Amino acid sequence: MAEPFTRHRQPWNSDEVAMLRTLAAKGMGLKAIAKALKRSEESTKDRAKVDGIAIAKLR
Repeated sequence: MAEPFTRHRQPWNSDEVAMLRTLAAKGMGLKAIAKALKRSEESTKDRAKVDGIAIAKLR
Protein backbone atom coordinates (compact mmCIF):
# COMPACT_ATOMS: atom_id res chain seq x y z
CA MET A 1 0.00 0.00 0.00
CA ALA A 2 1.27 3.47 -0.90
CA GLU A 3 2.41 5.92 1.75
CA PRO A 4 0.00 8.85 2.19
CA PHE A 5 1.28 12.22 0.96
CA THR A 6 2.50 14.43 3.79
CA ARG A 7 3.75 18.00 3.66
CA HIS A 8 7.03 18.81 5.31
CA ARG A 9 6.08 22.39 6.22
CA GLN A 10 9.38 23.82 7.43
CA PRO A 11 8.94 27.13 9.24
CA TRP A 12 10.49 30.22 7.64
CA ASN A 13 13.41 31.73 9.51
CA SER A 14 14.43 35.39 9.44
CA ASP A 15 17.41 34.74 7.11
CA GLU A 16 15.13 33.17 4.49
CA VAL A 17 12.66 36.06 4.69
CA ALA A 18 15.53 38.56 4.32
CA MET A 19 16.81 36.64 1.28
CA LEU A 20 13.28 36.61 -0.17
CA ARG A 21 13.09 40.41 0.20
CA THR A 22 16.54 40.89 -1.37
CA LEU A 23 15.89 38.64 -4.37
CA ALA A 24 12.45 40.16 -4.99
CA ALA A 25 13.96 43.66 -4.84
CA LYS A 26 16.49 42.62 -7.50
CA GLY A 27 13.59 41.76 -9.79
CA MET A 28 14.02 37.99 -9.89
CA GLY A 29 11.08 35.80 -10.85
CA LEU A 30 9.19 33.43 -8.57
CA LYS A 31 10.79 30.28 -9.98
CA ALA A 32 14.34 31.59 -9.50
CA ILE A 33 13.64 32.84 -5.97
CA ALA A 34 12.05 29.51 -4.97
CA LYS A 35 15.03 27.59 -6.33
CA ALA A 36 17.52 29.86 -4.52
CA LEU A 37 15.65 29.37 -1.23
CA LYS A 38 15.18 25.62 -1.84
CA ARG A 39 11.44 26.02 -1.32
CA SER A 40 8.40 25.35 -3.48
CA GLU A 41 7.03 28.13 -5.68
CA GLU A 42 3.72 27.92 -3.83
CA SER A 43 5.39 28.31 -0.42
CA THR A 44 7.48 31.22 -1.66
CA LYS A 45 4.46 32.97 -3.20
CA ASP A 46 2.41 32.50 -0.01
CA ARG A 47 5.18 33.88 2.22
CA ALA A 48 5.68 36.89 -0.05
CA LYS A 49 1.96 37.61 0.12
CA VAL A 50 1.94 37.38 3.94
CA ASP A 51 4.90 39.80 4.19
CA GLY A 52 3.60 42.14 1.47
CA ILE A 53 6.55 41.52 -0.85
CA ALA A 54 5.95 42.06 -4.57
CA ILE A 55 7.54 39.48 -6.85
CA ALA A 56 8.19 40.43 -10.49
CA LYS A 57 6.15 38.60 -13.10
CA LEU A 58 8.62 37.59 -15.78
CA ARG A 59 7.27 36.84 -19.24
